[in-house]
This record gives sequence, C-alpha cells and structure tokens, in this order.
Amino acid sequence: MTSTLSYKDAGVDIDAGDALVERIKPFAKKTLREGVLGGIGGFGALFEIPKRYQEPVLVSGTDGVGTKLRLAFEWQMHDTVGIDLVAMSVNDVLVQGAEPLFFLDYFACGKLDVDTAAAVIKGIAQGCELSGCALIGGETAEMPGMYPEGEYDLAGFAVGVVEKSKIITGQHVQPGDVILGLASNGVHSNGFSLVRKIIERAANNLPQQLDGKPFKEAVMAPTRLYVKSVLAALAKHPVPQIKAMAHITGGGLIENLPRVFPQGMGAQLRKGSWPQSELFAWLQQTANLDDHEFFRTFNAGIGMAIVVAASAAESVTATLREHGETVYQIGSITNAPAAGSTVSVV
Repeated sequence: MTSTLSYKDAGVDIDAGDALVERIKPFAKKTLREGVLGGIGGFGALFEIPKRYQEPVLVSGTDGVGTKLRLAFEWQMHDTVGIDLVAMSVNDVLVQGAEPLFFLDYFACGKLDVDTAAAVIKGIAQGCELSGCALIGGETAEMPGMYPEGEYDLAGFAVGVVEKSKIITGQHVQPGDVILGLASNGVHSNGFSLVRKIIERAANNLPQQLDGKPFKEAVMAPTRLYVKSVLAALAKHPVPQIKAMAHITGGGLIENLPRVFPQGMGAQLRKGSWPQSELFAWLQQTANLDDHEFFRTFNAGIGMAIVVAASAAESVTATLREHGETVYQIGSITNAPAAGSTVSVV
C-alpha cells in the first residue's frame, strides 16, 4: 500500500504559517491609519486615498535589505532588518514629496521558523508605525529547497501620495543653493558586501565598540526613517524653499545626488562639514579606501540630502532639528564640470 504524502512531508507547514499570521496581527494593527479598509488576511489589501488630496499622485517604491541579511543570519540579529526594509522604500518615495500610505512585505524561506519570522515582521511593523504608513498585507512563502536552513529573503513595496502641484522634481535647483545633510544611523542597508569583506579582513581584530555601541549593534543599526521630520519641513517650507531631495543609498553621495539635479548642475561637498563616525572611520581605514571610492560606496554619515534655497537654509535646518534630525550644511550646488563627476568632495 502506498503511503500518503502531505504538504508537511514536502516541507511546507501550513500550521506554522497560520501561527505566524496570528502572531503578527497585533503588530499590524498598531500601524492602522486613515484610509485602511479591511484588515490583514484578504486576497487584496484595500486603501482609500485621503480626501484632503485634491489632485493625488501615487508614488511607489520597492526594495530589499541586500546582503546585510547575511550578518543577520550569522549574528542572529533579526529584530531590526524589518525596519531597514521599510525605510529603504518609504525614504525613496519621500524624496518626491510623497506621504507614505501603506506597505506590503514579502518574506521567503526554505523552512518557516515562526519566532524568527515574527521578529522580522515585528520590525517591519515598527518601521511602518514610525513612518506613519499602514502594514496592510504581505506574503510569507515557505519554499523547501530554495533557501538553506536558517536563511530567508525580504522584499517590500510602499505606496505614497503627493499633491500634484507639490511634487518635488528638482527643476528649480540652481547654483548657490545649499545642500543640507541629515545624519544617518550608520551604514543603513547599502555597501554590506564590502562591509562583510572588511569584517573578514579584520578577522580577530574587530573593535569591541564603535560610537558607544557594541560592534555588532553599530554595524546592524537600522536605516533611519526620515518621513515625519521631512514631511513637517515640506509643509512649512514648500518649493521653492525646498527644491530637491536625495536618499543616500547604493552609490553614496557621489552617485545619488546627481539623480535629483537638472542637467548642467553639479555639487561641491565640503569634507569635514559633518563629523566622521568611528564606524565609518574604521571601515574606510580597514578597507584602505580613497575618498572617492568611500563616498560612492557608503552614505558616509549622511542618509538624506536636501537642496534648499540659500535664503531658506537656516529656517529649514531649524524645522528639521525641531523634529529630531541632526542637520549639517554639507555643500552647495554648482555648474557641472565639463568632464568628470558632477559631485566633488573637497
């Protein structure tokens, strides 16, 4: 007689999936906001655009956490990568002036560990709560044979909304405008393939602490969420006071700033106008990186850059500081050079 094969025999535990859904419902409930219609568990998530928008334009973004997950696996630090996941998308839609509305996540693994998955998704919910957007759906995929035991992958998707007349386009950027830099929490979620190589090189000579934190906590510090402070600044200082914004992710300051400039514009950043943390000093020194490679690999301590009219620089800075940001005047807009990088660090 042929024995019965169940889905669980094949490596998929439906009961574990159901248990996870029950565990995460309280986390998701804390993120509910105006516009949410229904709850988690449906085939599709429903959201109504707030009626205060006259000409709403939807802005979407999707991203992952990258190879920072390798360290999460090795160090068993799963509680903050969910914040990273949310931040990578909501900070991106924020750049065009959008208020994040809702977020969906995708968690994939070979074998579902409910405790690990719950820790990750709790972090996702925390990131949503901190950025004012609702966690209204997602997918947990258990796929035997696709991922090694103890490993998983993450992806996320955010949708925001901006009034059509208030979209931040960068079209008003001109020479003499000031670049404000908002401090990062650390490496955030980019450059970790190199970070891991640096850790390998340092081997048994890793520092015990950096910037007053245990080494692993300093390296794994979650990406800063700039949403609430920047939206407050935009409400008080609309275009043409705030003219452009750049989320400093892969490519660092050198590659990301030009993405929001009109053609013909460049930037000159003043090295030393913001402090270098112990973490970034250690990374640059251990990897023996020259400044150009350093500033095009890491955020270097600046997680968001905001281009403002020179006359508005002090007032915008004051508003951002009132809302908890550490702000530096890191450079200014110039005409782009005839050849070479449009962003220079001097």
